[in-house]
Amino acid sequence: MSLPTVASREEWLTARLELLEQEKQAMKAQDAVTARRRELPMVKIDKDYVFEGPNGKERLADLFGGRGQLIVYHFMWHNSAARARGSQGMDEGCASCSFTIDHVGRLDHLHASDTTFVLVSRAPLDEIQAFKKRMGWTVPWYSSAGSDFNFDFHVTNDESVAPVEFNYKDKETLLRSPKTAFVVNGDGQAISVFVRDEEQVFHTYSTYGRGTEFMMGTYQFLDLTPKLRPNYVNQWPYHDTYGTDAEHSHHHHH
Repeated sequence: MSLPTVASREEWLTARLELLEQEKQAMKAQDAVTARRRELPMVKIDKDYVFEGPNGKERLADLFGGRGQLIVYHFMWHNSAARARGSQGMDEGCASCSFTIDHVGRLDHLHASDTTFVLVSRAPLDEIQAFKKRMGWTVPWYSSAGSDFNFDFHVTNDESVAPVEFNYKDKETLLRSPKTAFVVNGDGQAISVFVRDEEQVFHTYSTYGRGTEFMMGTYQFLDLTPKLRPNYVNQWPYHDTYGTDAEHSHHHHH
């Protein structure tokens, strides 16, 4: 890595104050976006989705755990569309989703704000539980296998089930970019937000792609430093593979 230019404290301060102005503008713009997001209308959920969790079958309204708001992280599972057609998939969660969920801290603060956070994957519950144990996570995690949930929220694509869509783009648009072509068949990661009025559930928001990046605290820290984010070809190693051969192979993709 090449280090930044050396300057006097005065020169540095001038440059820093210019950047501060830009940081403030970016923050104001972000605040405006957040305010607008809160004003989005909501859509009534009429379908009766059923998930499988540690306590058996649960409906979408049950996932709230008695709270008023629910944030669902759609956790990519390798090869779930292929599995839907009967072929053997890998029984492992996606590495970049794993990197994301490694940053989820105590959920008490969300709970105290009337909000529940859960993971949902289109994979058999036993595979989910084995992987959750391997990763050492405590966040509630449900299986949407056998349900339309992933397809309706456009996080799993399988043309034989429904028209392909991801991040509000159709198949042709997705195929035009190497960054999004991979979601034409299989899973993508996303976050969806729901609110509840008694037993009635409403959908307020879904974000895809880089929309989930705010969760990745490692990036937020590294973006304060001069060094660029590590290029793991969009895929950070699983935290339990650092220092192993699997991890070194990631470094040679530059």
